[in-house]
Amino acid sequence: MTDAIKAELAPNGRLRAALNYSNFLLVSSRAPEHTGVAPDLARELARRAGATVEFVGYENAGLAADAAEARAWDVAFIGAEPARANVITFSPAYVEIEATYLVPEHSTIGTIADVDHESVRIVSTARAAYTLYLQRTLRRAQIVEADGIAGAAALFAQGGYDALAGLTPRLRDDVRAIPGTRLLPGRFTAVQQSIGVRKERAAAAAYLAAFTREIRTSGLLARLIATHKADGLTIAR
Repeated sequence: MTDAIKAELAPNGRLRAALNYSNFLLVSSRAPEHTGVAPDLARELARRAGATVEFVGYENAGLAADAAEARAWDVAFIGAEPARANVITFSPAYVEIEATYLVPEHSTIGTIADVDHESVRIVSTARAAYTLYLQRTLRRAQIVEADGIAGAAALFAQGGYDALAGLTPRLRDDVRAIPGTRLLPGRFTAVQQSIGVRKERAAAAAYLAAFTREIRTSGLLARLIATHKADGLTIAR
């Protein structure tokens, strides 16, 4: 790692890593210390830069993306989305997480394609990458945003909605917690998880592109997924 890259990734010997606390597959816990795939990748980057690491946590990916303009972090472990790309350069994806829908057990909705209908009301998590995807791609269904993953599940459980959008690993828990529901087979997207830096940090962006390619093939990423039992994470191709 060159001095120019170190200066962009870890100014003054400190790498500030933004974490999305709502992504339980990447951030296992935040206390007494940060654990999970993303914190360990941040530690590896800091080690290579000869720097210390400081974690900057956010309750959702949208808040982390917003903080880029305030220069509140140096790297961010969040989903790559076009809506965030105006201020952030994303690395190639290192993992992906499938997203699908939970529906009432006796719903007439049988497939992913059935969801995009004028009469369908979908509950989804505000500013999540999969919600941004649905906002771009759905033409007829109505999306009702809730605050946080747990908030979205609670709103759907109250009744009156046709589908709950979410990451498949989390929805597998929700289908057990919300009686009379079932998962739709397949996926409507796979959220690409990347490492982002602010647009002006071109040297850091180039390094992170190489870093994500390396960890996908070296076995490091596979070991971290196994260590943290992050079932539901798939190494991106």
